Amino acid sequence: MTVTVRGTQLARLLGRWHALPARRRLPDYVALASAIRGLLADGRLPLGVRLPAERDLADALSVSRTTVSAAYRELRESGHLTSRRGAGSWTTLPNGHRVAGSGLWMAEDDLDLIDLSCAALGAPQEMMSAATAALADLPRYLGGAGYHPTGIGELRAAVADQYTARGLPTSPEQIMITNGVLHALDLVLRLLVPVGAPVLVESPTYPNALAALAGRRARVSTHGLDETGWDADLLLGSLRQTRPRLAYLIPEFQNPTGHLMPAPLREQLVATAQRAGTDLVIDESFVDLPLDGQPMPPAVASFDRHGRVLTIGGMSKPFWGGLRIGWVRASAPTVQRLAAARVGVDTAGPVLDQLVGVHLLAMADKVIADRRKQLANARDALLAAAAEHLPAWRITRPSGGVTLWAELDGPVSSALARAVESMGVRVAPGPRFGVDGTLERFLRLPFTQPIPELIDGVRRIAAARYDLDRTGSRPQWSEPELIA
Repeated sequence: MTVTVRGTQLARLLGRWHALPARRRLPDYVALASAIRGLLADGRLPLGVRLPAERDLADALSVSRTTVSAAYRELRESGHLTSRRGAGSWTTLPNGHRVAGSGLWMAEDDLDLIDLSCAALGAPQEMMSAATAALADLPRYLGGAGYHPTGIGELRAAVADQYTARGLPTSPEQIMITNGVLHALDLVLRLLVPVGAPVLVESPTYPNALAALAGRRARVSTHGLDETGWDADLLLGSLRQTRPRLAYLIPEFQNPTGHLMPAPLREQLVATAQRAGTDLVIDESFVDLPLDGQPMPPAVASFDRHGRVLTIGGMSKPFWGGLRIGWVRASAPTVQRLAAARVGVDTAGPVLDQLVGVHLLAMADKVIADRRKQLANARDALLAAAAEHLPAWRITRPSGGVTLWAELDGPVSSALARAVESMGVRVAPGPRFGVDGTLERFLRLPFTQPIPELIDGVRRIAAARYDLDRTGSRPQWSEPELIA
């Protein structure tokens, strides 16, 4: 079912659409069409959305219907709107253009490369002691077959205790251990999403989640985030109208924007999903990484009374990506169904890795405190470097997570990513985080690298941005193969 945007909703997205100096010199209908194209280019207004009727939008904007009609005609002529008499008008891109990158890159041991495409930290110093302790524990498991489809009991209990400590009572039977967060998402999709089923995601969102959805051939619709986060009216309206089979959301320090979903919206989200018959997959990969000492809102699952919320998380972001430990928190019957679905994928995870996870979780307080301090310092250094060398870029300071989402001074994200690679910097351009080739005005900048590398990387990016304007060059590059 197509999402319809009401006039008041579109007016709120447009904001002060005629206030920019460049637009004040344009006729109203041209300025309005330009503003709507900007929303599409930035991913805040998804493709395939039915725009409000002309009279509805005219009333909401306090302009004449003639102005809206002319703006819609401009959009149709530029290929950004498709209309059918009696049925309405839908947002499109010219020539039906849709770009879906794989969102993948292949890590290389290039010591001269500053890799700002990967939002992941190196292993903590406690990793070796945890591995040594795990190796000492391993003999207890060697007498068995070693297959634990839902995970070893010790780790399931340790993860359950983490949720309980956050105020979300959880039993080990509600936990399934997986080989990373993406593996958890893939298993949930296999269980809950039939081929071709409708799914709602944020825009922008995690590229590898989009790849997993593409693997299920899901029909993806998007909710566009803005500089403040989620528009509650539009998000809940999308759930009511499209009634997707599943919605994948990242409420804690969203990847890549860093937004934190407020508690009232979490409660409304669960209630609306229940009425719409939608399962919520909540990715908590960054839940352990608030950086300003702020209290965290309740977990989305704490508002669930009907088993609609499946929470996925893991140890990649707060601990180490090389430790492939993830999990699903769900009802005990759902965990058993996931274990049955897993048999056709990989049967079970490595016992030794899970034992390492047990010992690291026992050290979590110290490890995560150190991580938060390290990341807060790196975030502030990256923000300062960007303000100095790229002052025209707009970056909202995130209160947690590991990434900045930069709004550039033009739709040059992909071109800039190509240009800066020749200078020894790899970045993930905005379109990688969307489903349709938009987001060219944005770039993700993680602050997981050492501070000197971050500052040097920003200087090189600034130089590449200057060269783009001066030469207009478009150097060739090899397609990246993984974004973490």
